[in-house]
Amino acid sequence: MTLAEQFTALDNLLITHRNFWQCTAFDFDELPWPELVPVFDLLSDEQVAELDTDQNALYQLFSPYIPGLDTLTSLCELTAANIDRDEYPFWLSNGIKGRKFTQLQDFVSALERPQPALPILEWCAGKGHLGRMLAFNKASNVHSIELQQSLCEQGEKSAQQQGLAMRFTQADVLKDNVAKHFYPALHAVALHACGGLHQTFMYQACLAKTQQISFSPCCYHLFTEDTYQGMSVEAKKSELRPCHRDLKLALQEMVTAPSRVAKVRETEVEWRLGFDALRKSLTGSQCYVSVPSVHKAIFSGSFKAFCAWAADKKSLELPQDIDYESFLLKGKMRKKVTDRIELVRHVFRRAIEVWLVLDRALYLQQQGYQVSVTTFCEKQLTPRNILIQASLPS
Repeated sequence: MTLAEQFTALDNLLITHRNFWQCTAFDFDELPWPELVPVFDLLSDEQVAELDTDQNALYQLFSPYIPGLDTLTSLCELTAANIDRDEYPFWLSNGIKGRKFTQLQDFVSALERPQPALPILEWCAGKGHLGRMLAFNKASNVHSIELQQSLCEQGEKSAQQQGLAMRFTQADVLKDNVAKHFYPALHAVALHACGGLHQTFMYQACLAKTQQISFSPCCYHLFTEDTYQGMSVEAKKSELRPCHRDLKLALQEMVTAPSRVAKVRETEVEWRLGFDALRKSLTGSQCYVSVPSVHKAIFSGSFKAFCAWAADKKSLELPQDIDYESFLLKGKMRKKVTDRIELVRHVFRRAIEVWLVLDRALYLQQQGYQVSVTTFCEKQLTPRNILIQASLPS
């Protein structure tokens, strides 16, 4: 199957089943799919949480009720890159946390390495951890582009101490003139550049006819318009016009969070839904209205204090005789519904991501590149494990 055929088949399935994923869980007080009620009647809260961490189990659970999931599974399967993880001296890993260092090892191992070696452009480089690995692996030189001047300075200091051929440029890649950094005899790399950042990277590399492009995309909704703008011919023709909420769905397959983080998140959702029930009772409105993000420390306080904060943000006056416990209970009950709706939506989270990745791969093909799409590491290291590589024919 060609990339275009894979995209078209996936696009058709997502359009057919958009009622299962293109919705907002907080909008509902009960499950919007009556046919799935018997499935959830058999599941405890613990089982719902466990299923959410196992994509294959989700496919199996819902395949009798959602036609075409077997096909969806095969369309989302990507070949794993051949990984021969290189070893590095201890000093190169200084300042890089364990899981992140292993991600970098696998990413570098998966890269196609042209001969002779090309100069490297490292995009959205941070402190240049990826670039240092590539410089250690005999790249002729590495030019790292990064927004924050402090990270550029830290990266330069580390490279100098370690005797690596690197230089840094501070730039806002969405505003500054970055075209001058791209040219044909170059290997442009980016690990987990977000949304518009990696799209700009692609556009500039293609304009310059950069010989080799390798990147792992992330956070597809950031630095983009609210309605997704397709890059390839096929995506521009598609009926799908995902919004930011839909694009965030692609990011909701996560490595298991620490129990403390998961508990805070559980409390946050219950309190937000509890306040929403309170707001509805006072205003008569039946639509969910979000309140702004807030420092997580607020969720170690009281529900009453959170409601006071949220009411202030929504210019809502609270009466004195509120039964906060009853509204907190409503929040907890609504969270059970929300978790189950999210579980159904999560059946399609990898499909959304692969759809977005194939759009990027097809765009590169249409610019004359030979393109491969693989995974470069296990999901336990990072669910954002897709690697797109493109090279111009010799």
